[in-house]
Amino acid sequence: MKNIIKLEEAAMFGICFYFLTTLNVEWWWYLILFLGPDISMLGYLGGNKLGAACYNSFHHKGIAIAIFVAGFILPNIAFQIIGIVLYGHSSMDRFFDYGLKTNEGFKYTHLGIIGKK
Repeated sequence: MKNIIKLEEAAMFGICFYFLTTLNVEWWWYLILFLGPDISMLGYLGGNKLGAACYNSFHHKGIAIAIFVAGFILPNIAFQIIGIVLYGHSSMDRFFDYGLKTNEGFKYTHLGIIGKK
């Protein structure tokens, strides 16, 4: 079952990558897709609780969808792109077993403990 879920996350990442390609975004958006939302890890400098809140706000798929939808309603292409990037990055992270964080510390996620099989 875990492999099926990983394939699903990979497919969602691929769809986001495809949408960015069809929107003809600048090359640096792809760099942001892979690394940008991880800037939220700086929240851990303020402790586990703040770190988890910051990280989760940048890696929550519901927030990504809300930003994307806001981009449609406004209409604002930048919000749409940001929503796609956040959603795609979250899917990529979940493919690699990085889930939403708990207040216990960075390695504790809703998918289990990172690195523990």
